[in-house]
Amino acid sequence: MTTIAEIVLLVAGTMAVALAGLGLLVARTTALRLHFLAPASSLGVPLVVAALAVDEGWGRTAGKVVLIGVLLLGSGAVTVSALGRATAQRSGLVETDSPE
Repeated sequence: MTTIAEIVLLVAGTMAVALAGLGLLVARTTALRLHFLAPASSLGVPLVVAALAVDEGWGRTAGKVVLIGVLLLGSGAVTVSALGRATAQRSGLVETDSPE
């Protein structure tokens, strides 16, 4: 049976991802587009994962869903950081040498 908490978490996560997607469409620069990726990976994914975990209850499936969510949460920040650095290097804002 679906609970109110599951619905609220799922709708909030879906809206965060959808609004971030709309922001990507209207953003004009690469830097602004990178900023719109953050809510999708840092807010949308955890909310959807929480909804799925609440739906499944405690068990292996919920554990796997939470693990995938944690991996997505961590990789999203790393991806945005790497893309931002590559964009800055291409624009000449940062040296192309590797950081030390």
